[in-house]
Parts: sequence; structure tokens; C-alpha cells
Amino acid sequence: RPSIIIIIMISAVITSETTVYEACKALYADTINDNGDYASSSSQSDQLDYMLQCIGTSNAKSIDVFFLIYASSLVFFMQAGFAMLCAGCVQLKNVQNSMLKNLLDACGAALGFYSVGYAFAYGGLDYNDPSKTFIGTTNFFLVGVDDLMFWLFQFAFAASAATIVAGTLAERCQMAAYLCYSFALTGFVYPVVAHAVWSPQGFLNAEAVTPMWGVGALDFAGSLVVHLTGGSTALIATYLLGPRRGRFYDHRGTPLQTPKEFPGHSVALQMLGTFILWFGWYGFNTGSAITITGPYKDQVVSLVAVNTTLAAASACVAAMSANYIYDERKTGEGTFSLTYAMNGTLGGLVSITGACGLVEPWAAVIIGLVAGLIYLTMSKLLVRMRIDDAVDAVPVHMTNGIWGTIATGLFANSKRIKLAYGKVNDVGVFMGGDGRLLGCQCCGVLFVVGWVTLIMFPFFCVLNYMGWFRASASDEVEGLDSSYHCSTLLLNSQVGPAARYGKNNQQLRRSLDTMEGVEENTSPPQQRHIIHP
Repeated sequence: RPSIIIIIMISAVITSETTVYEACKALYADTINDNGDYASSSSQSDQLDYMLQCIGTSNAKSIDVFFLIYASSLVFFMQAGFAMLCAGCVQLKNVQNSMLKNLLDACGAALGFYSVGYAFAYGGLDYNDPSKTFIGTTNFFLVGVDDLMFWLFQFAFAASAATIVAGTLAERCQMAAYLCYSFALTGFVYPVVAHAVWSPQGFLNAEAVTPMWGVGALDFAGSLVVHLTGGSTALIATYLLGPRRGRFYDHRGTPLQTPKEFPGHSVALQMLGTFILWFGWYGFNTGSAITITGPYKDQVVSLVAVNTTLAAASACVAAMSANYIYDERKTGEGTFSLTYAMNGTLGGLVSITGACGLVEPWAAVIIGLVAGLIYLTMSKLLVRMRIDDAVDAVPVHMTNGIWGTIATGLFANSKRIKLAYGKVNDVGVFMGGDGRLLGCQCCGVLFVVGWVTLIMFPFFCVLNYMGWFRASASDEVEGLDSSYHCSTLLLNSQVGPAARYGKNNQQLRRSLDTMEGVEENTSPPQQRHIIHP
């Protein structure tokens, strides 16, 4: 009897629900007669079972809420990682602008996902309804939403998708364009993808009453939904925005024989950002289990954390080693690149995100190894194509988002799918599957790339046509901190000439604008559409 009283007291403290405590207390009191003895053995057993179920259910809900609070906090803390990484990758004259854009990502995502984004993604959620919809139509402004913690967790995901684009457009994008794209992505583009894959009314959802081809697409934590969406947007945006001034072309628009490197001002910030992102990824992936008190959830969450670690580590080693061999063959002397090691790590984390709860640890190592090689190959390919990605977000998030989605269709096994989803309709091709799962994964990739291109390509074209997309030549050379934030930079050796002589040097600004006009008229035809008029 003392143990039962202790359980009730602990339950009251954990749940903070007076009604639950009082109900369980009254239930316990009903089993005691006036002499202090149990009324009957059967009554004691029945009442005790019911009381323990009452306490257990209440505690389970509270534990699950705390679990999501913890996971959401880790995912949101990844915003700090993105901010540090972007700040370290840009030149000193653009640090403040980069940091502000990361902050506005979180703010824009919160407002966009609160007003319409959540409704489009999860409005009308019903696991018993077999109907399919393109988009949600209820719960705007969270009206009628009871599970607010689920909203918070999903908001953190939406903010992550938007932040992926921040670094890609660094040092040359206007603030107005950034605000517009951030709201559009989190309020409409991303929610449609989330609805298709994660809502039971989505046509790709694996938990729907009637999933696609009897299987549906499996994306445990977001290789497809979050990273491929953000990475595809980043590729479209940087292609239309064009490279940073002097990166691939001189001031007259003549292609440079060797692309000019724009090294970031702080490797320490880049490393700090990488470790923060790796740390936050444990919340990103484990939190996607949504609940930790369900059957076998402890096994699922443990596997997710282990796979996350192994994929990141193997991708780091693969990218760094492959780049060493490449440099040695090309120049005769290999180098251990910290940049490729850091981005390789992030690529491995992206690739395992979709399959982290569905594959064995040995498969996670293979997925990470391939991810490191894919990242390195795509990073060098973008330079050959003269596409300027300031932080390598496209190779990290887009290409490894695709690989992570495909890898699920190759390595997912029946035991892990059963524990995560409660049923098995098909497994990975390498694990004896018939190919239906792999086919659904490929359809998911095609849908996301097609949908993002359909919406964001004309969106950015309109911004470019209106003159709201790219910063002017003078602003870009003197630094966006000085142009947009009235920041005085003291390290003249790391800033452009306009910043050295002051923003009010009208003669210099007119010279830079004239250079911009010359570049527009003399640049190659394939580059003219991305030069700011």
C-alpha cells in the first residue's frame, strides 16, 4: 500500500493534473473499509488495475509531450548551427547580414507555419479516412488544434527547410527577396510536400488506409520532405541569382580560367556550426518517432541515434579521404581538407535522416560512405558548371536528400519497419523486396523536385524581374553589412574598396554601377538572365 501511495504522488507531480490525482486517490480510497483493510481481494485487484492504467496513461502523455519539447528544442537549436556555419563561410563584411537572415528564417517560418502552413500540411488529419487530398483545408491559425506540441515540432522542421537556402545565397541577395521566399517556402511549398508524404491523406503516405502501390514512401525524419525540398529550392535560387561578383567571371564578364576562391573569414565558426548541427540532429531524427512510450519505441529511438552517429562519421571520413586522393592524383600532393570533412559530415547526416529508424547499423555506415562521395562529386561538379553555392548546401542537402530517400528503398528491412510503423508492406531491394518501395521512393523524389521547380522557379524569376532579388554591384562589393545594416567594418584588409572609402563615396559607387552595366552587356549569353539590371 505505501508503494501505491508513492506512485500516485509521483503521478500527480509529473502530470500536474489535479483531476487525475483526485480520481486515482478516490479510487484507492474506495478499496479500503472502515477498519483500514481491503474490502475484498477481487475489488482490490480490479481497482488497482484501473488505477494503474489511469496513472500510466496520464504519465505517458506527459512523457511524450516532454519528449517532443526536448526534441523540438534540439531541432530549433540547429538554427544556431546554421547561423554559425553561414557566418563562418562568408566574408567579414557580410556576417551581420547572414546572421540576420538566419534569425528571420525562424521568425518567418513561425508566422507562416502558424497562419497557413500547418493547415496545408496537416489540416484534417485522419488515419481512418481513405480519401486523398492535395492539401489540408482546416486548422488555419491553429484553430481546433489540440496537440500543440506536434505543431511546435513540425514548425522546427519547416524552419530548417527554409534555412538551408540562406547560405547558398549569401553575400549577394537582397533582404526583401529573402523575406518573400522564406514565407512562401514555409507557408505553401514545404507544407504541400509534408502533406503528400506525412499526412495520411497524402498520396505518398505509407500509413494511409490505401497507400500508393500498397506501400507508400517511407521518410522517417525528412531526407525527402525537409532536405530535398530545401536543397532543390537552393539550387534554383542560386542558378537564377548568379555567382558572386568575381567568382567565375571578371568585371567584364569574361570567364576566369580558374575560379576565384572566396574563403570564409572563420573556420572556427564553421566547425562550431557543424558540431551544433550534429548535436541538433539527434533531436531531429529521434524526435520523428513522435512518441517514446509506445510499444518498442525505446528500440526505435535507440537505433535512430546510433545510425545517425555512424552515418555522419563514415561520411566525414569518406569525403576527406576521397578529396585527399583526388588532390594527390591531380597535383601530386594530397591535402586533408577541413571544409570537405565538415560538409561530408553534414551530408552523411542528411542521407541517414530518411532511413535512420529503418535500417541496421551496418547499412547506416554504407549509406554514410556513399553520401560522402556523392557530396564531394557534386561539390566539384557545381564549380565546373559555374554555379556558386557559398556553403555547399546543394551538394549536402539536395543530392544527399535524394540519396537518403533512395537508400531507404534499398536497405530498409522488415524488422525495423515493423517496429517503426507497426506493419510491413515491402522492404528494400537489397533486403529481398520486390521493388515497390523503391519505386515509391523514386516517385517521391520526382514529386518533390517537380513541385519545388514548378513553384519556386517562376517565383524567383518574378523577384529578379522586379529587381528585388540581387543586390547592386556597389552594395555587393562594399559588403551587405554596410549597405543594409549601417555596420562600420574596421578590418579594411577583409572588405571591399567601397567599405574602405565609405558608403558616401559617390564617385566610387558610380564606377561600380558602371562596371555592373559593362558586365551585363559583355557577359556570356547563358549568364545574362541572372545579372541584376
